[in-house]
Amino acid sequence: MPDVTLSQALEEAYASAPSNEIIMHTLEFRHPSFTEPLRVVRDVHDFNARIEAGAPANAGEIVTFVGFAFDLTLPDVTSGASPEVTITIDNVSRDVLAYMDLASNSADLIEVTYRPYLYSDPTTPQIDPPLTLVIREVEADVFSITARAGFGDYANRRFPNELYNAQRFPGLTSL
Repeated sequence: MPDVTLSQALEEAYASAPSNEIIMHTLEFRHPSFTEPLRVVRDVHDFNARIEAGAPANAGEIVTFVGFAFDLTLPDVTSGASPEVTITIDNVSRDVLAYMDLASNSADLIEVTYRPYLYSDPTTPQIDPPLTLVIREVEADVFSITARAGFGDYANRRFPNELYNAQRFPGLTSL
């Protein structure tokens, strides 16, 4: 089944692998304790790109993704367990570890957004909407950070998630 979230240009790049087109894999980590999102690109050089207009931070702006070596391991779909993506970032700097220390002292979860770009077109992510996951577990040492991310806990969400009260919906009160 085709993935309707992928752009035509990204589908062509995946299918034909032209030597003049490079897919830039980017990750954005967000947490309430971060002063700004942590953005990385799978490259040795930094990469400037425009993020989508509906982004949670810096919507529609050109941002810098810092070059880092990282790897994504796709979930094992045969296990029957909740699908998880494993993200490993190598050669971690003290700045990145400081972000992770801030997040570890909080009850809030870290969100991570995956956006692939084409090197020839940094004006928009090639997935619409970008894939956003929640990090469930983080392990860090001086050489790398390994995080397991999955989708939010939809089974334990309140339903309906809209709060109906007399202030917002005056028709609920009797005269």
